Amino acid sequence: MGTSVQVTPLSGVYNENPLSYLVSIDGFNILIDCGWNDAFDTSLLKPLSSVASTVDAVLLSHSDTLHLGALPYAKQHLGLNAQVYSTDPVHRLGLLTMYDHYYSQKQVSDFDLFSLDDIDFAFQSIETLKYSQNHHLTGKGEGIVIAPHVAGHLLGGTVWKITKDGEDIIYAVDFNHRKESHLNGTVLETFVRPAVLITDAYNALNSQDPRTKIEKGFLGKIRNTLEGGGNILLPVDSAGRVLELLLVMEQYWAQNHLPYPIYFLTYVSSSTIEYAKSFLEWMSDTIAKSFEDTRDNAFLLKHVTLMINKSELEKVPEGPKVVLASMASLEVGSSHDIFAEWATDVKNLVLFTERGQFGTLARMLQADPPPRAVKVTMRNRVPLVGEELVAFEEEQNRIKKEEALKASVSKEEDIKASNGSDVKEDDPMVIDASNAPASSEVTVPHGDAHRDIFIDGFVPSSTSVAPMFPFYENSSEWDDFGEIINPDDYVVKEEDMDLMSMHVGGDLDGKLDEVAANLILDSRPSKIVSNELTVQVKCSLVYMDFEGRSDGRSIKSILAHVAPLKLVLVHGSAEATEHLKQHCLKNVCPHVFAPQVGETIDVTSDLCAYKVQLSEKLMSKVLFKKLGDHEVAWIDSGVEKTETEMLSLRPISTAPPPHKSVFVGDLKLADFKQFLASKGVQVEFSGGALRCGEYVTLRKVGDATQKGGTGGTQQVIIEGPLTEEYYQIRDYLYSQFYLL
Repeated sequence: MGTSVQVTPLSGVYNENPLSYLVSIDGFNILIDCGWNDAFDTSLLKPLSSVASTVDAVLLSHSDTLHLGALPYAKQHLGLNAQVYSTDPVHRLGLLTMYDHYYSQKQVSDFDLFSLDDIDFAFQSIETLKYSQNHHLTGKGEGIVIAPHVAGHLLGGTVWKITKDGEDIIYAVDFNHRKESHLNGTVLETFVRPAVLITDAYNALNSQDPRTKIEKGFLGKIRNTLEGGGNILLPVDSAGRVLELLLVMEQYWAQNHLPYPIYFLTYVSSSTIEYAKSFLEWMSDTIAKSFEDTRDNAFLLKHVTLMINKSELEKVPEGPKVVLASMASLEVGSSHDIFAEWATDVKNLVLFTERGQFGTLARMLQADPPPRAVKVTMRNRVPLVGEELVAFEEEQNRIKKEEALKASVSKEEDIKASNGSDVKEDDPMVIDASNAPASSEVTVPHGDAHRDIFIDGFVPSSTSVAPMFPFYENSSEWDDFGEIINPDDYVVKEEDMDLMSMHVGGDLDGKLDEVAANLILDSRPSKIVSNELTVQVKCSLVYMDFEGRSDGRSIKSILAHVAPLKLVLVHGSAEATEHLKQHCLKNVCPHVFAPQVGETIDVTSDLCAYKVQLSEKLMSKVLFKKLGDHEVAWIDSGVEKTETEMLSLRPISTAPPPHKSVFVGDLKLADFKQFLASKGVQVEFSGGALRCGEYVTLRKVGDATQKGGTGGTQQVIIEGPLTEEYYQIRDYLYSQFYLL
């Protein structure tokens, strides 16, 4: 029978809420993405809380909060104990993203949903994989293979391929087919006819201009504003799309020798760039090749100044400047405060490069037309002074005394219990408890007077034979080699090491920014001061799509090429989801699902898969030929059951029947053109066909998405008069395939 597959959305369907989906494969539960929004709304996690304890593995696709923001909270409070998998950039940059969110929230509120320890604990459990690395699950997940592939959009962004019994389940959300300055395009198009494809409808209704036109408009708008004497604020994420923006601006500044400063302002800005410098192998081929040839690191930013606190920005000289500050939502962070200050100047520009999350200030300002006045709540953490400080210290002292008293009482009870267990009732040396001193106060003669002395901690118990100091005998186990020790007592745990490095001033690699570390170490009593004000928005507000996602037209083309047997649509507005669903039902596949939150759909394959053994007799007669990374061969065999009831393939006793020739492989006309050119054949493209020599033409016919017996393959047709040239080119064509 086929592999059983069920999909249950926990968040992020028919809307733009965080992404989180439960995929069950033969009873093995995989949570794909564990997102949250910038407001950290706990009501969004109710569906996750009901299933978190049953999750067997977690796969993370991108490093922003929408894809992994709930991981620390779920690990600490929802009972999520499964192994987590991601690429190294998603792991590292996701950690920095959560740090930045925590610091930003802590500066303006008594944020307590998760702590820095919770973040560290969650990310320490992540096992990192490389692109195209097959990882075989064990235990309950035996037989399941997971592999991350390039998604584009964010550094380390992943299209997950999950395989069981030869059937592929592809999870591809927020992918980008376009090659960017620091990222290659997705490899989603290389997957053909998977059993299930889970993808998003986020951009299904959107169209994009060519990338060169977008960049030209983006940089032109920035330059015009700067030359007009205005400042520019770009609300950005912590460690995601901001890398592309920085690289584009760095290259433009270098080419045009612009004098205006660029500032990158987040609590983790320096750590973000340090990690980017070390992840060149995860970036575009252009960046990797440039580093190999010239040893130039693309992220050695010469025109960008890194800042980790808004107070640093206030010290820079007056004049036009560009500031990239977190958060993109404008709800908290440095971008929130800078907006409130700069929005009233008509010369300034707030440039949005991504759509704000619903209900945020950024989304409100991106409305058409935008509001001309908005209410902004300014919050600051200030030290306690005067009477407030005195009252706070008195309260803390009271709490400490209560805790000390409780600890003392508990200690005395433990001592009594310990001493009482060591004394025998029939011991003749035991003094009756009634004769023991009833008070811990003793009188000591001093001249004609007596002085009371309180002996704290040295009160003889009622079962003591005489007043004495507390004594505990440590009993140790011994063997022939000496005292038996526990090696674990001498090992410093990883979480303790990470905690120490964090408090000294470091993330997992000891690179935490100084100001962020000061925030942790600052133990001064403080309070949050709020002030609501109305901001008159006189500056320019512009949105330019730099999200790094494929647009609606490209999504439809890619889905048609992939041609999944079953398609599940998630994450997109209701209108976009329905639009893409109807399109795919007509043009992609007949089985398209768009489930609601909490709705479980069965996408089990209609095909039946059987496991068979290849007998030694059969294998001894099979001739394999290497084809790329695989070996292929034609087999004629019969099926029989073994003693263990396992199906086995055995050689047939009679002569095998003849079969039609089968060409194995995939021909790309562009590659074949180069091959023919290397053989001295004049070749060119004309009208979608390949003109070879003087009279021979090659073309591909058929649609890769067509249904039927062809299995969705295309045919290569060679046309021309039967000349020597024709047969030579046909031989060249056959050489590109393996003939079975």
